[in-house]
Amino acid sequence: MLDLMCFGTVSIDLYYKGESLTESGGRFELAIGGKYYVDHFYEGLGGGGANVAIGVAHAGLHAGLIAKIGNNLFKSIIYKKLDDEHIVHEEFCSIEEDYTNISSILLNTKGEKTIVNYRTPDQQLLKCEDDYDKIEKAESIYMANLANVSWEERLKILQFAKSRGKKVFANLNVTDCRRPLVEIISFIENIDVLIINGYEYADIVKSSYESIDFQSNIIEKFMPFTKNHLLVITNGKKGSYAYHDSKVYYQKAIVTTKVLDTTGAGDAFTAGFIASYIQTSDIQKSMKAGAEYAVRIIARLGAN
Repeated sequence: MLDLMCFGTVSIDLYYKGESLTESGGRFELAIGGKYYVDHFYEGLGGGGANVAIGVAHAGLHAGLIAKIGNNLFKSIIYKKLDDEHIVHEEFCSIEEDYTNISSILLNTKGEKTIVNYRTPDQQLLKCEDDYDKIEKAESIYMANLANVSWEERLKILQFAKSRGKKVFANLNVTDCRRPLVEIISFIENIDVLIINGYEYADIVKSSYESIDFQSNIIEKFMPFTKNHLLVITNGKKGSYAYHDSKVYYQKAIVTTKVLDTTGAGDAFTAGFIASYIQTSDIQKSMKAGAEYAVRIIARLGAN
């Protein structure tokens, strides 16, 4: 039995970092027709599902991944990297003939990034009723940001997992957070823990980010329908917050001077939090674990 099954994406990430990638006004200065030589190159895995699965495995848990993998030159690379990280995947991932998920990531000297991604649209993770048996192989599940999977399929997966008594962790993408509130409530009703960032929360409650006092009990004010759930909000350098059972928890951001690559920092916090929460059920300890793992990830190239 797996400790956690991650529903998400897995991609090939190609990183480029060097002084030739100059910037101005928060943008890289790349000329049409230009050719640039960089000082550092790295090839790794990315995608919210893979990042969290690998992070949870680093914490000593047994993790599986349900994702799409293209039947192309990248397949063997993805398989080897997942195998190296001890992620169970062959019996769960679907191989698609015409599927590609690849990112080119440009990094500046501060580790800040610009990502150019191509992903085949309109995915379907579980194609038949028998595929839902995969959920039975894990104690808990995590549903990552799945913008290309229909809302209806994601909701069906969550409902099935919840009906089988699984602990369910989930994330929402920006578009999801702008859905009508009745749809968001139907999603949250089928999960135990929602992990989002401050701006996504502001979109859900239809308020400006600046107007929200995250140190207060925002559940009672904005989202009373989440009072029986655990809500975790990451807020960048301001730290992270959690809300549960009328209590507010806070974890300050861990300051570090070693930042090579901020790619995957959010997924790293999520992985650290989930791994600790599965092991301890301690909210404060899990927030600290998330912050510590995020700092480890941004100190090196790659998202996991």
